[in-house]
Formats: sequence, structure tokens, C-alpha cells
Amino acid sequence: MKSQTDILRLQPFQAVIFDMDGTLLDTESVFRTIVFEVCTELGFEMTDAVHMSMVGGSHERTNQLLVEAYGVAFPYTLFDERCRVIMRERSHGGVPVKAGARELIGELRERGIPTAVATSSRQPHAHTHLGAAGLLDLFETVVTRDDVLHPKPHPEPYLTAAKRLGIDPLHCLAVEDSHAGVSAAHAAGMQTVMVPDLVHPSDEIRALGIAVLESLDHVRLAAFPKD
Repeated sequence: MKSQTDILRLQPFQAVIFDMDGTLLDTESVFRTIVFEVCTELGFEMTDAVHMSMVGGSHERTNQLLVEAYGVAFPYTLFDERCRVIMRERSHGGVPVKAGARELIGELRERGIPTAVATSSRQPHAHTHLGAAGLLDLFETVVTRDDVLHPKPHPEPYLTAAKRLGIDPLHCLAVEDSHAGVSAAHAAGMQTVMVPDLVHPSDEIRALGIAVLESLDHVRLAAFPKD
């Protein structure tokens, strides 16, 4: 594993593809609170372990994890709807952006490097949140769960984003915060950076040889060193 203490310099790249929640948007901690609240409301006890397993996962994967944890009686459809309603209510005042996100995207735009988003969220959620954060119009394309057959950790979201940008995946930089996302980007053949949010790299993730950096500011410095 590389770290910022190694004065890491990223390999040259022609495009950057970002995950959304927890990478660009500081929403995972908000969603964590909502998940615990809704589970309590429905008569179930959410745990840190179950929640952590959900981070970065698709709608289908989350359903599977919750049924495995609480049994087939778990009302996933109701849980999902309640979480979405509350998240919308709490996003009315705007969606918080991760530190360094605007600066990194701004520098990429100045340098003429195309960018995209590859998220496990569905299209309405992704476009609403990116729009509320003032980021939606900064990307050439946004790939959501609705655009692919196979969500993360399958590489299809990243491969789709690269195809839309017209850039070979081998020449793309991917920025992620979750294990599922890192696995997807790495499997797509991309240079992959993990910026941990709620979840830290596991031994399996470290074994992929990806770069792990502290923040998007560190990603910007590693991509464009100030000599």
C-alpha cells in the first residue's frame, strides 16, 4: 500500500471517475444516522457491523444483507422508502461536499481532463444530490445503478463511464471510498485511489496495491505535484 507519507505521485491519466456518496458528497454519516433511526422505527436493531457491510453497496446488495441479518420478515421495501424520504427531507438545505472536492474538480477542468461519476445510487437520487451540491454540471457523464446490469463490485459501472468518456480504462483514475467501489475500479483496470470515509481499507483491499490517501486534497497533490 502507498500512503501520503511516501510523497506519492500518481501515474499519468487522461480522465478521472469518482464515486459519489462518501467520496464527493459527505453524506455517508447522514445516511448512517437515518439507517439506525429507521431500523429502530421498524422494530429492528441496526448494528455497526451490518451498517458497515452496507456502505458502497447497491440496492440489491443492501436488501440481501438486511435479509441475511434480520430474516425474510425484514420489510426492505418500507425501510428503503423511509430512508429515501428522510434523506430528501434532510437534503433540502443542500448537500455537503467532501473537503477538497471542488478544488480537485476545478483543477481537472482547468487542465481539460474529463470527469465522470460512477455510483451505486439510482438516477433520481444521484442527480438530485449532485445538483443540490452544485456539482452535477461539472461532469461529462454520471453512471448510476439504472445504467448498468451489474453494480459494484462488478466493474461495469466504471467500464461504462470510461466508454462514455471515450477513454481506455487503463488511462483512467478512479477515486473511491468503499471496498465494493475499489474492487470495481480495480477490476476495470483503472489506477485506483481510496480515500477512506467511514470504512477503512481491509487487508484484501490493501493487497490490491491501490493508493490510500487521506483526502481529496492529497489526491490533487499526488496528481499534480507542486515542484
